[in-house]
Amino acid sequence: MRLLHTSDWHLGRAFHRVNLLGAQAEFIGHLVTTVREREVDAVVVSGDVYDRAVPPLAAVELFDTALHRLADLGVPTVMISGNHDSARRLGVGAGLIGRAGIHLRTEPSAAGTPVILGDAHGEVAFYGLPYLEPALVKDEFGVDRAGHEAVLGAAMDRVRADLATRARGTRSVVLAHAFVTGGQASDSERDITVGGVAAVPAGVFDGVDYVALGHLHGCQTLTERVRYSGSPLAYSFSEAGHRKSMWLVDLDADGAVTAERVDCPVPRPLARLRGTLDDLLADPALTRHEDAWVEATLTDPVRPADPMARLTERFPHTLSLVFAPERAPEEAGVSYARRLAGRSDQQIAQDFVAHVRGAAPDDREAAVLREAFDAVRADHAAREVAR
Repeated sequence: MRLLHTSDWHLGRAFHRVNLLGAQAEFIGHLVTTVREREVDAVVVSGDVYDRAVPPLAAVELFDTALHRLADLGVPTVMISGNHDSARRLGVGAGLIGRAGIHLRTEPSAAGTPVILGDAHGEVAFYGLPYLEPALVKDEFGVDRAGHEAVLGAAMDRVRADLATRARGTRSVVLAHAFVTGGQASDSERDITVGGVAAVPAGVFDGVDYVALGHLHGCQTLTERVRYSGSPLAYSFSEAGHRKSMWLVDLDADGAVTAERVDCPVPRPLARLRGTLDDLLADPALTRHEDAWVEATLTDPVRPADPMARLTERFPHTLSLVFAPERAPEEAGVSYARRLAGRSDQQIAQDFVAHVRGAAPDDREAAVLREAFDAVRADHAAREVAR
């Protein structure tokens, strides 16, 4: 059976205020063409279909178009909700849509109930594990501690229990939306840390033939059977080095996996440039970036006049301007934005306590801060579910 594994479409998302809906529509067209030309048997979409719980109408219309085009191919699609999606909204009409071969899996309680597809070698069971917010699903899975590893482990126990009842030789595919140990994050994924821990070990997924992961935006192979497809488009400059693609996965009669990357269309390349303004404007080696979306980091010791206007004369698609002046140590002054870059809410809060009090929080105080952030995030997720 040939699968096309994709995830993290983030329909409705912009890139530094640039509307990406046209590029997202081009990707959907590319996906449909790939399914048809590469004789794909099933499509799997591992969450974050939308960029937010209440997506703009244009994004909903594009999703509707995607569903119709996939259904018209007659190729089954299995899709789960991610942490950016509203599971309830995405799952509306799932029963009816399933009759057209588009199988939406957004309910945690259905983790052990597969979509069964077949080929010449027998059945393949597809188990959809939507994003599992630990605080909201721990009772459903009967776990004492609200953590990612605990709830995913319990969900996978249901998968393995169901698989054990299937005919011998039944192959299995799991779709999951999670941060798995060994994966490399970028700046564009929403933090899902709970209790100070975001990642779960890949061993949680033992016992199945292929695990189609979503959440991290870089295409990655954790093991031959556990992979991230990554997002089809870049959503932050931290992804400038990414090769955006989907996985074309073949499951043979015995469940052995072979996989090939299929590149996605690139609407415009990304470039991260660093140097003084005069150097960036004069360096002939940068000519190849003149049509790229540019993030420019200026190292001038004194902020130059009209830097964005001057940059856009050479690089008309400059979207981000960062100042990192190279000064002597006694002159060094780091901006507030630069101090926060790459730091979690927990780290920022602990830094604030240290700044105000003159001493960092002890372990007990750090735990209180962590519990507060977890509670706020869980409350936010609960409000989204209740909308």
